[in-house]
Amino acid sequence: MDWKSRRIRTILEAALAEDKAANDVTTVLTVEPGLRATGTIVAKQPCVISGVGAIPAILDIFGKMVSGDNPGNQSRFEVVSHLEIFDGVRVKKGQTIAVIRHHAAAILSCERVMLNLIQRMSGIATLTNAYVKALSGTNAKVVDTRKTIPGLRALDKYAVCCGGGTNHRLDLQDGILIKASHIGLGGGLPSALEHALAKRKPGQRVEVEVRSQEELDQALAGGAEAILLEGMAVAAVKKAVKQIRDTRPGIPIEASGNITLDTVKSFGLTGVDFVSVAALTQSPETIDMGMRVTANVF
Repeated sequence: MDWKSRRIRTILEAALAEDKAANDVTTVLTVEPGLRATGTIVAKQPCVISGVGAIPAILDIFGKMVSGDNPGNQSRFEVVSHLEIFDGVRVKKGQTIAVIRHHAAAILSCERVMLNLIQRMSGIATLTNAYVKALSGTNAKVVDTRKTIPGLRALDKYAVCCGGGTNHRLDLQDGILIKASHIGLGGGLPSALEHALAKRKPGQRVEVEVRSQEELDQALAGGAEAILLEGMAVAAVKKAVKQIRDTRPGIPIEASGNITLDTVKSFGLTGVDFVSVAALTQSPETIDMGMRVTANVF
């Protein structure tokens, strides 16, 4: 993750602005401006870490908010990952994730934004890792969807990678996926597929979502280059995979639709290449974390 990119900084700037971090009245009224402190972020439950790189980026942006763009006006700070902790690492309950050395006011004003992001991203990474482990022994990979928090997709999908998952389509421009609505509004599956294959740009792969045997037959006959098996039972997916492999060997096959941790391995054993899970970014459990802030420990 490039935490210095304009896109990511815009997300972090919006989070700080939302919390009015540069106008933290409680901290202004209770903490001496020059007091320096150490903030220690601790995991309160086992998890896979994601988002540690956001900490220095948030503090840097906050510094510019309160001091302007003149580097000479900004305070020195240090963020260290503790005991080789970095994104993608599994930690235990009570384990230190990062240590921040800065003005106490900066740490307190940015605390909630930093924790909110790391807690959500680590929740996504932890859930993704559970699906990855559940698929152990199969050749299938777990992939995410576009069902992300608006404005946070880049962070959500990065967190999936930290958990060992694979990113699917990043946005509507990233690949062609003909779904039920396109089929209904495009004159039926054969017509929609024909138009997509004829008008696509070089290098764009056409994937078709199918929900029935009839749609699968039409997609294969029409030259679909990838198949998404949507909402099918395990037995139906297994049958479809055999038909696809016999008819169009080598094209990617994806299974999707209400797949849970209890059922994901069954789908993986059908022979699909990918299992897409909306829950990774749609409903992850936020990881419980806390920050201890201590003055004068240098």
